[in-house]
Amino acid sequence: MRAAFGILSLLVVLAAVAVVAKKQLGASSATSAPPVSPLTPLQQSDQVQQQYKKALEGALQQPRPMPEDQKQE
Repeated sequence: MRAAFGILSLLVVLAAVAVVAKKQLGASSATSAPPVSPLTPLQQSDQVQQQYKKALEGALQQPRPMPEDQKQE
């Protein structure tokens, strides 16, 4: 009797794990597809370089804050 109960409980747990795994695999396969880009890798590289240059130029244009002891009155 104990062996039958052990096997039955093992099958129930295995079924529950299978259901959860199926849900997880179904959800991850639907969301893990990479977005399709119409740009070639060379165009993507150029775009990233242009964005970096713009960000760098914007950061260089900002004035540096002066320390309190060096401000002119």
